[in-house]
Amino acid sequence: MGLTLSWLSVIILIPLAGLFLKSLELSPEQFWNILSSRRTLNALRVSFGLAFAAACVNLVMGSIIVWALVRYRFPGRRLFDAIVDVPFALPTAVAGVALTSLFAEKGWLGAPLAALGIKVAFTPLGIFVAMIFIGIPFVVRTVQPVLQDLDVEIEEAAGSLGASRWQTIIRVILPSLAPALLTGLALAFARAVGEYGSVIFIAGNLPNVSEIAPLLIVIRLSEFRYADATAIAVVMLVVSFVIIFAVNRLQRWAQSRIPVR
Repeated sequence: MGLTLSWLSVIILIPLAGLFLKSLELSPEQFWNILSSRRTLNALRVSFGLAFAAACVNLVMGSIIVWALVRYRFPGRRLFDAIVDVPFALPTAVAGVALTSLFAEKGWLGAPLAALGIKVAFTPLGIFVAMIFIGIPFVVRTVQPVLQDLDVEIEEAAGSLGASRWQTIIRVILPSLAPALLTGLALAFARAVGEYGSVIFIAGNLPNVSEIAPLLIVIRLSEFRYADATAIAVVMLVVSFVIIFAVNRLQRWAQSRIPVR
């Protein structure tokens, strides 16, 4: 127990404490002025807003992918299953360059989208796409083992008792998967909020338009404005912790409602 707490302190708590101690060098007025600046607020809005939207999309699409991988047998299933992990192993900068090339106006997907008047690269939509790309494995790998352990016989029993397919999904399957789904949502959101490498290439990085908060922190550090960087980092840390804590409590609540079999 003591070794665990010591290791946790060295790896996580001490670096985070250093961040808070650095921010204490700012007066409350200085702290507020930094955070209330238009550029900071817009950067935080882009990071948190698009990260949450991307996590919600990953929740839906990831669940569909898991269902196909677990419940069906089709040619290339193992290959498809392995491809899901590519964003885990791919260097983020490589992912950013690949997505930018793909969705640029002359790219394979960017060209037909541009013909429809949809510009992806160098816009907030590009950030959204990059966040979906890096977050999808978190939902799939969190939900997949839970669905594998869920007996098909339970679904068949619900059907034999007269439940429709939709009723079986809503009242039998989703309650069992809810804790894993919420965990996947939280992990995908956390990864997207802090993502840097795969986003900056496709974002365009226009201040107040497509600039993410992690990039603004790097810019402030390069300008030797350490106080600004620290204040933004503290806000990101606190907001992320509050959201993940809330999701964790919701996950526990959902877990407590699953009947013991």
